Amino acid sequence: QVQLEESGGGLVQAGGSLRLSCAASGGAFSQYAMAWFRQAPGKEQEFVATISGSGPVTFYTDSVEGRFTISRDNANNIGYLQMDNLKPEDTALYFCAARTSGTPNIRPAAYAYWGPGTQVTVST
Repeated sequence: QVQLEESGGGLVQAGGSLRLSCAASGGAFSQYAMAWFRQAPGKEQEFVATISGSGPVTFYTDSVEGRFTISRDNANNIGYLQMDNLKPEDTALYFCAARTSGTPNIRPAAYAYWGPGTQVTVST
């Protein structure tokens, strides 16, 4: 059973940066693709970024391409989402997720393991 826990959320002004972390335990982390999703109040859950188990393959939703960077440290079982040039529309509860396959995927249903989420709020 894989357990995930996010950290690093907070309140930041537009144009600022945050780095989210996702600490994993209980599984073969390096074999699992992981992803970040987000959900804003009153909106559906949205895919943000995904990365392959070994790390070289990444994919982003268009709205964050060039501003966000997904990465992972398999030696320490941690995933990251570096968020730069944040905008108010990035405000949401951010979740990390992992799947028992090294192949990245943009669909929430492809992920069996989820963290509880960390709140990101971007002010104008």
